[in-house]
Amino acid sequence: MAVQTGLGEPRGPWFVSPDLDPDGRGGAGAAVGARDGAGWSWRRRLLAGLAVMALSTGSGAVAGGWVASRGAPGPAAASAAPVPAELVTAAEKTVPGVVSVLVGGAGGAAASGSGFAVDSEQHIITNDHILAKGRGGPVTVELPDGRRFAAEVVGREPGSDLAVLRVPAAAGLTSLPLAKPGSTRVGEPVLAVGSPLGLSGTVTAGIVSALDRQVRLGGNQHRAVQTDASINPGNSGGPLVNARGEVVGVNTAIATIDGNGSIGIGFAIPIEQVQQTADTIIGKGG
Repeated sequence: MAVQTGLGEPRGPWFVSPDLDPDGRGGAGAAVGARDGAGWSWRRRLLAGLAVMALSTGSGAVAGGWVASRGAPGPAAASAAPVPAELVTAAEKTVPGVVSVLVGGAGGAAASGSGFAVDSEQHIITNDHILAKGRGGPVTVELPDGRRFAAEVVGREPGSDLAVLRVPAAAGLTSLPLAKPGSTRVGEPVLAVGSPLGLSGTVTAGIVSALDRQVRLGGNQHRAVQTDASINPGNSGGPLVNARGEVVGVNTAIATIDGNGSIGIGFAIPIEQVQQTADTIIGKGG
């Protein structure tokens, strides 16, 4: 079993490579050798250190301020490949419907993450682990224009790591369209939108790396959408959208090596699961 490290307390699902047995040893046919010997390949060392963490953080705003103070990106950023025009359009459509979720708990506990509007009733989907980390404290939603509203918790589903909030009609959030079930394809371009490290309205691009990836969410085994779009602490609960601006999943966890941040492997709850759970919560809670 990979050792979970990184952001303090356990915050998310375990990920065990299919090439390893559940106890972390090589599967059938694996080469035999000492851990530090020639038989221990770079790939096996990598997989043995792979852990998955959920992405909420109580220090996002502080970390975000530090990152922002570092100034403009260096020369390496200028050499990046141009973003397809359809993704630019998708980002313009998506950002107005994405919010920051702030939870202040008793005894100084706090957590932050992301969420997005799904209907004209101002329901917002987010991750349950953000609320859990805030220990049931008051929930505040910050809109893209900086306005803040106290949010009602309509319902929570820890087993699927999803929760639904609602803000007053005065918020006027733009709801995001949901992708059709079964329409997501490996290799299609996607955007992850949210508030990583407290930096609201952040958009990163990538592709769908895999579908039906087995990860443990909310204590249960689930099939997740895998992506290489850069997601980090604070992205939890934000949408993963396709080039048409449709939500294909809810960003929930990342894989790390020894807790050292994103390594380009992220996981999102598939939209089929999200829609089913959200409909149930809204139906019960109004």
